[in-house]
Parts: sequence; structure tokens; C-alpha cells
Amino acid sequence: MAEEIEWWDFDAAEDLIDAVVGDVSFIIESALDARGQALVAFPGGSTPKPILEKLAQANIRWKNVTIIPTDDRLVPVDNALSNVAMIAKIFIPKGARVLPIASDAADHKLAGSAANARLADLHWPPDLVWLGMGTDGHTASIFPGPDLELVMDSGKDVRAVGVAPDPLPPEAPVNRVTLTGAAIGAARTAILVISGAQKREVLETAIEQGGKSAYPVGRVLDKIVVPVDIYCLDD
Repeated sequence: MAEEIEWWDFDAAEDLIDAVVGDVSFIIESALDARGQALVAFPGGSTPKPILEKLAQANIRWKNVTIIPTDDRLVPVDNALSNVAMIAKIFIPKGARVLPIASDAADHKLAGSAANARLADLHWPPDLVWLGMGTDGHTASIFPGPDLELVMDSGKDVRAVGVAPDPLPPEAPVNRVTLTGAAIGAARTAILVISGAQKREVLETAIEQGGKSAYPVGRVLDKIVVPVDIYCLDD
């Protein structure tokens, strides 16, 4: 399990946004000061969008920052389900490098191989992996089901794989590519942002169960060796 988990609870969305923006800005600036460049993995979706939009306003040397999605849907980049499209729209105008990990490959396994090859060219590990979580306990595109062991047990040199969730999530019923458990576990820093009592209950159970959890997020957190900050917006 993560070396240390610290919960940060918020009653107002603006307070959570400000806290995450402040901490992520510090992580990125620290990486830039230490290595002259930063590699970060950001989630897609509606929940992180307002946080990302405010983060983009921070006075950061974005031209030295490479951003990848933690996961993406196998859809064209002009599709509303594309995570990288949302991230790119926010950060490319700031000068950041936004690197897609999804491809046009129809087969999710081929798409995963292509994503892994693309990530092999980056300086590794990521300076930050920012995770979210669904009510089913999935994080990134690591879902319960047939691909869970593949994602969690791929070797430490495998950074991304393709997955075909079963059942497909109704809000985005498409195959995906995702960072592996090993890739997330290698991150220099990690945060997780959730909202609501239902997700909190799932996450608390997953943390308690650890590496044997039926919830993917519990398995993933078990791989992370650095402290993890969890930001939770209360109902």
C-alpha cells in the first residue's frame, strides 16, 4: 500500500479546486527546478476539468511540461469522449506538450502496444500521476473484469495496455488504453480526487482491503510507494 495516505476534505468545490491547483503547481515547479522538465499524467472527464482549467492559469513554464492522459478512449480526437482532446484544448495554448496515447487502431490490444511504444520515448517515471475514481472502484481505465490482471501484473517496463471493459461503462461504451499498475506505481508523486459519500465509502473499503481488493483502485494504491494525497469533496 502507498507509504502514507492523507485525506483532505472539502465542503466547497472552489476550496478543493484551489487546494489541488496549489499542490499540483508546486509538484510541477519542483520537477522543473530539479530536472528542467516535467512529465505529468492527468485524468480526463468532467470532474477534473474545472481544476485543469484553473491550473492552466498558473504561472508555470508550460513549454517545459509534457502532459499525457492517465487513460483514453479509442475514439477520434474530435469525439467528445476523447480525454486528450479536452486536455489539449486547455494546455496547448499555454505552450505545454500534450501527448496522445490512444491511436486509430481498431483492436484495443494493438492500440495498447502503440501507446506503450509512444511512452517508451519519454523520460520516466512521471513526476505526477493524478487519479480519479468511479463508483465501481475503477481508476484511470483500470476496471473490474477480464483485463484487470493484465493491467496490474504487466512487467515494470510495460507502461500502457489496451483494455476492453466488460461490461462497457454506459457513459462511455468504448474500449480504452490506460497506464498500467506498474506505471502508476512508479510515479514520483500521486494524488487522487473524488467527490461524494458513495465514492468515499468505496475508496475507504478499497484502501482497507489493499492489494487483495476487488476494487481496482485498491490494487493500484497498493502499487504506489510514495505518499498519496486524497482530495475529497463532501456531499
